[in-house]
Amino acid sequence: MFKIGEFSKICRVPVSALRYYADIGLLPPSHVDSSTGYRYYSADQLPRLNRILALRDLGLSLDQIKQALDDHLTLDEMRGMLRMRQAEIARQVEDDQARLNRVAARLIQIEQEGKLMPEQEVILKSIEPQTVLAIREVIAQPEYVGTLLGESYAALGAHGITPAGPPLTIYHDQEFKPNDMDIEVVLPVGSQVTDAVSLDGGRQLTAYTLAGINTAACILHKGDYDRLEVSYNAIARWIERSGYRVAGPPREIYLTAPGDPAGILTEIQYPVIKG
Repeated sequence: MFKIGEFSKICRVPVSALRYYADIGLLPPSHVDSSTGYRYYSADQLPRLNRILALRDLGLSLDQIKQALDDHLTLDEMRGMLRMRQAEIARQVEDDQARLNRVAARLIQIEQEGKLMPEQEVILKSIEPQTVLAIREVIAQPEYVGTLLGESYAALGAHGITPAGPPLTIYHDQEFKPNDMDIEVVLPVGSQVTDAVSLDGGRQLTAYTLAGINTAACILHKGDYDRLEVSYNAIARWIERSGYRVAGPPREIYLTAPGDPAGILTEIQYPVIKG
């Protein structure tokens, strides 16, 4: 057996916590010396202590932990609970990272207020009509755009269809929505493609001619998608100062994919008219 200090070092739990667990009946010592009151612990108690620590990290109260252990929680049940918690924490980390990226983007916006950086030069151009395969869906989160693009490219590959240009997304909502976004994922293809291409779940990519844009205000965004607001702000200022107004939904053309050695390049296109 081990003295409480020795056991504390072995399990890496403070003595104060071990004493408290003992006082509330969660982890009584294996033996208490009647003459000295010294508490002794056994290595056989480590599995119970590990369960206590695991359940605590799940967010359970000590009373709930005691109840769970008294109900003889099985190893499989414990494993399942921990895996669920692991997935929750991973999602939280992703959300926190996205939040950090948004904060960084807002800082850039503040620092660049009233200025256009060289890489944020806005140009006007006309966009020709093009044959495309496209699917329009209401997606739960913006990240699903990448998933939908991946599914679409896989379907084209399975049918031996080669894209005729970089993919794009059209945002059809009348306002910005962080969730439940009405988007259309579009893949340019050759004019010989006329048939729909099936996706999973009865969905399909529809072949049609995407209308051109007579006058589009365009800006090249370099960097992560989380910082697109910087370029959207820049193009908005240019449109207003140049005497134009928005005449249709914006498009994002993904000139390079994440991980490309050239970096992430995205062109934002806004249909505009004078007045």
